[in-house]
Amino acid sequence: MRKIFLVLALMHFGMVQAQDTGEDDWGAWYMYFGTNQIAEKLSIHSEAQFRYYETAGNFNQLLLRTGLNYHINSNAIATFGYAYINTDNTFEEFENEVNFKENRIFQQFILKNKVGEFNFEHRYRLEQRFIDFGSFTDTQHRARYRLQLTLPLTDTFFLNAYDEVFLNLQDDIFGQNRLYFAFGVHITENASLQVGYLKNHFNQINYDRFQLAIFFNPDLRKKSKAAD
Repeated sequence: MRKIFLVLALMHFGMVQAQDTGEDDWGAWYMYFGTNQIAEKLSIHSEAQFRYYETAGNFNQLLLRTGLNYHINSNAIATFGYAYINTDNTFEEFENEVNFKENRIFQQFILKNKVGEFNFEHRYRLEQRFIDFGSFTDTQHRARYRLQLTLPLTDTFFLNAYDEVFLNLQDDIFGQNRLYFAFGVHITENASLQVGYLKNHFNQINYDRFQLAIFFNPDLRKKSKAAD
């Protein structure tokens, strides 16, 4: 019986090892971000992200996020928000597989400063994560810090880069690290587009991701005044 158990265990380990994680495939994140001013000190954050293990398909994650921003001044913003996340955590497709569902509450603080031509942004975020794994549920807590750098090239074109670290507040401290580089273009006064590359590093795996992001930030106060 011991020998049979050992053989079965080795077979299971081999199957897990042989499982394709998608690490060698280029994935893609298609994203929308909006910040809409509703009062002198208040704005609404809206966000939708569609993430794929491959550039043209193989669903990985849907992320929907919103929040209320309080503008302390032009260089400091505090946010309280909520996010819903639906995640397929396997590259391969399995029959009757169950996606993870997550409801998330977050608190955020952004500080901005400028050094020469470079615009810096420091983003500090705390997250309370309520995750349904299908067979059980769990509550997890996480802290994130992102340092972002933007360099204007002209009035229309710019470069953007950031590094963000994720720290778990339980179990293993290191969660992941994201390194990002992008080329951006201002389409209108309130809209811009970024095309970039993301290296997503976890403890034992790395993912390469193409990113396409649209930013649309109209001032809703102007529309309400026009309607009056």
